[in-house]
Amino acid sequence: MTQSYRTETDSMGTIQVPEDALYQAQTQRAADNFHLSHHVMPEDFIQALALIKQAAATTNTQLGLLEGDIAVAICDAAQEIIDGRHLSHFPVSVFQTGSGTSSNMNMNEVLATLASRASGATVSPNDHVNMGQSSNDVIPTAIQVSATLSVEQQLLPALQHLSEIIGAKQRTLTSVIKTGRTHLMDAMPISFAQELSGWQHQIDHAAQAIRQQLPAIKALAQGGTAVGTGINAHPEFAGQFASQLSQITGTDFTTSNNYFFNLSSQDTTVALSGQLKTTAVAMMKIANDLRWMNSGPLAGLGEIELQALQPGSSIMPGKVNPVIPEAVAMAAAQVIGNDTTVTIAGQSGNFQLNVMLPVIAYNISESIHLLSQSAIALADQAIATFQVRHEQVEAPLKKNPILVTALNPVIGYLKAAAIAKKAYQEGRAILDVAEEETDLPRETLEALLDPEKLTHGGLAE
Repeated sequence: MTQSYRTETDSMGTIQVPEDALYQAQTQRAADNFHLSHHVMPEDFIQALALIKQAAATTNTQLGLLEGDIAVAICDAAQEIIDGRHLSHFPVSVFQTGSGTSSNMNMNEVLATLASRASGATVSPNDHVNMGQSSNDVIPTAIQVSATLSVEQQLLPALQHLSEIIGAKQRTLTSVIKTGRTHLMDAMPISFAQELSGWQHQIDHAAQAIRQQLPAIKALAQGGTAVGTGINAHPEFAGQFASQLSQITGTDFTTSNNYFFNLSSQDTTVALSGQLKTTAVAMMKIANDLRWMNSGPLAGLGEIELQALQPGSSIMPGKVNPVIPEAVAMAAAQVIGNDTTVTIAGQSGNFQLNVMLPVIAYNISESIHLLSQSAIALADQAIATFQVRHEQVEAPLKKNPILVTALNPVIGYLKAAAIAKKAYQEGRAILDVAEEETDLPRETLEALLDPEKLTHGGLAE
């Protein structure tokens, strides 16, 4: 089928644009210029741009700067984008101009086209949709808005769900004692519940750290326009815009107290990315613990059995792999890499503008999405469903020579070490060897070496 085109004009001249495209000349130039990858700006970022344009149009009307019928048409068009329509008309690559001007104009042009069709008026991408704005404050604001909404609506609920699932599993395993491990080597016993409590605290700590970043992320760049001075924006625009956006989204956004900071740096986003990395590290730790505990089932630890979700080999029948922990570990690795990209991009604030904004937007969005989905998968397809293999847990626990540590205060370290060595070499229970090598009664040794009691710490009695 032959593609038909129309001619569009901008300040650089004319250009051919696909007939059915909602965008106009500047978007087409960007589509023609940027071919470094197939990655386009993420959906949540596009929807955040539409929210900004909707709030801006309403604000400019309230300030008496924009005709009411045009503002309504812009707002209605923006709502269509927010609702997930027309996303195919945003073809601009992530790897574009560092200010994100191409994406800002892409949104301006799509909304201008839709608003013009609906109202019958000629709606300008620059003079109407972009009124009182610059790409230099719109794009940082879109990063902040999209990150805030994604964190509040997706990530924090997912982390809460993961924490609750770990807590529920923990309560079913309080009486199950296992061999603790340090350096991957046998150590003093702990309960499964204690082990899982460490996981839960990691997730809760990560969620709290993310929440602490949100007030800074919610202090918006909008109103700073080109360089932070607020040129071409009404003096009351920023405050009313923040109020309007808060009303639309149900989230309390505020106005930055220093636009030069918001335009020239991405320090708040870098800080958020750092907390996302910390969350990824926590998830990778939990995923790897699950992989080790599930290893075997005969030649590994085999302490637990993860839910069988799919065949694990194209050649070895019956093999089942820990696919969810593996997938989560890879997602965590991606988030850690994304943080490096955001960190490098964050230092690219040359004088009054950061010039790596699109790649920051892309990586923050991907990290939030990956962590949200990973938390749900880890909770529902790994932790909630694993089963303890009690025989595999109990047998090595009885022979664990490190239990002799509890005898240190009674017989001394060197004597205890000798008993542990003999028990290990002979493959015998530490209780039997300790009875032979000390003058302590067996019932006393049984009390001192009781694995359950040892999980509570303290000195031997």
